[in-house]
Amino acid sequence: MSGAAVPAGVVTAAGEEVEGIRLLVPAGYDLFWSTLVLVVIGVAFYKLVLPKFQAVLDERTAKIEGGIAKAESAQAEAAAQLEEYQKLLADARAEAARIREDARTEGGQILAESRVRAQEEAARIAETAQRQIEAERQQAAVSLRADVGTLATQLASKIVGESLEDEARRSRVVDRFLDELEAGTTTSAGKGN
Repeated sequence: MSGAAVPAGVVTAAGEEVEGIRLLVPAGYDLFWSTLVLVVIGVAFYKLVLPKFQAVLDERTAKIEGGIAKAESAQAEAAAQLEEYQKLLADARAEAARIREDARTEGGQILAESRVRAQEEAARIAETAQRQIEAERQQAAVSLRADVGTLATQLASKIVGESLEDEARRSRVVDRFLDELEAGTTTSAGKGN
């Protein structure tokens, strides 16, 4: 064979030339030994390596499933806690609203009671002041009546020329004078209106 020509076949170690399909198919002894090595490697892999892989994969699967279960459990617990928190928050808001309403009601009652007490106190003060004014007016009237009586007696004694030392007579004269004075004041007040 020459180096420039394309070989039509391959020469084997035994010296025979292989052509066509046989070129692609290995010899029987190669198939036998290759299959035997493959079986030995496969059995070793199946007996030694595959169980370890399977254990690792099972462990990872268990961890993943456990993690998923824990996550679902944690999520359910979080949802329960959120629901409980929202319930407590709603209860607290309702309680706060009730307390505010009670405080408003109580404040209104206190304000109403304070107004009533203030009105009662004002009425009592006004009544006390009215009584005091009336007492002072009566005291002033009595004092004025005594002073006017004394002055009237002295004046009448000088005008009449007789002594009005008799108590009964003096009292009658003073009373008559004051009655006439009051009647004159009432008549002039009625004309002024």
